[in-house]
Amino acid sequence: MESHSFTTHLSTDRTTVWNWMSRPGAMTRLSAPWGPLQPLREADNLRDGEAVLRPVVATVGVPRAQWVAQHRPELFVDGFQFADRAVSQPFAALTRWQHVHRFEDRPDGCTMLDQVSTRVPKRTLEPIFRYRRRQLIDDLCAHERAETQWGARPITVAVTGGSGLVGSALSAFLGTGGHRVIHLVRHAPDPAARFEQRRWNPDAPVHSMLDDVDAVVHLAGEPIGSRFTSSHMAAVRDSRVGPTQRLAAAIVEHGGPRIFVCASAIGFYGSEHGDELLDETAPAGDDFLSAVVRDWEHATQPAAQAGVRTVNVRTGIVQAANGGTLALLRPLYEAFVGGRLGDGKQWMSWIGLDDLVEIYHRALFDAALHGPVNAVAPEAVRNSEYSDELAATLHRPSLVPVPEFGPRLLLGGRGARELAFASQRVVPRVLVESGHQFRLPLLGAALRHELGKDPDKSS
Repeated sequence: MESHSFTTHLSTDRTTVWNWMSRPGAMTRLSAPWGPLQPLREADNLRDGEAVLRPVVATVGVPRAQWVAQHRPELFVDGFQFADRAVSQPFAALTRWQHVHRFEDRPDGCTMLDQVSTRVPKRTLEPIFRYRRRQLIDDLCAHERAETQWGARPITVAVTGGSGLVGSALSAFLGTGGHRVIHLVRHAPDPAARFEQRRWNPDAPVHSMLDDVDAVVHLAGEPIGSRFTSSHMAAVRDSRVGPTQRLAAAIVEHGGPRIFVCASAIGFYGSEHGDELLDETAPAGDDFLSAVVRDWEHATQPAAQAGVRTVNVRTGIVQAANGGTLALLRPLYEAFVGGRLGDGKQWMSWIGLDDLVEIYHRALFDAALHGPVNAVAPEAVRNSEYSDELAATLHRPSLVPVPEFGPRLLLGGRGARELAFASQRVVPRVLVESGHQFRLPLLGAALRHELGKDPDKSS
């Protein structure tokens, strides 16, 4: 068994860092999205809590065995140190994992020292701790920026779709920042859930679910990526327009929440615009998705007209290792069968998951933001450029173009045209003009961060 040390120097004071680590969402924010283990349940405290992770791939002979990390009260020093070790089999025997987290004061901030004793080689751990270091530094900076620039103070945020890709990341980000997060769920609330849950019936929302709520973030909706049958298209529309309108009306009738941030999509602009630059003033398109998004945004108007600050986050193609397009493409490239879609000339307006989370965060606190906001990186890329960057990140060739009949077979003709081959060169004019700071504005760096490479080094 070896002992490995990882040191992070932070410009934030020790107490603030310790509080961040103590709050719900810390494990989610620090877990490498490409890693073999993903959080299933966070520890409820750092002294003697228990965290559970689940392997992405089932362990041979022990399908979906769980990694249980038990915190060690004998090594706990409030504000300065906590520790955990693997106690579940087969991982305890295989890894002999023991991890001490120590925090020390410095004149200009603090030092975080991770001391790991394990059989796992250091070269395997280095990308994971590099990712953790960057996430912690960037998250702390984002919260500090919100306090200094927009006067952000702890608030209560109700979130629909909180268990989804964006919702889970945003909830964890808000939780570690000291905000109270309430998940509005369609099932019976789970009292053991890390974030409080309240029942939400999209067809008839009960106003009491908004008691003591300052802001609502609405992310729920039927996933779009499926074959465009009449039933699927109806589900996509019906899960967005009606529930959003009823939620907006409930916000107004309750009278408590003063901020309503609703998911939207760049599909608003339509699927084919050539090289035209599309900012928030561009008109709606004339295809199915543009009609859905137009009506979806219009459904928020009862809140906006009643004086609730309302923001429609028009999201591009989200880059996340554990969900969305990147999660689908990664195994193809790793298997040496990745390549551009069709001729590769279509524009892709993308956004890294953490940058998207920060845009939602800004929408909650920047009083100047209202109406549509394009949540995309500053520079769109052509599909062929995207393919080359992903291949370079994974050290694979980009040699196998996907013929047009492939997406048509999976999505249908309309779905392929409006999703796979959509060409939208969208620019985030509202964010750029407001001086927004993107974490990773370049595609290559964003892909490297999500896939466990060093974002500061080119592929």
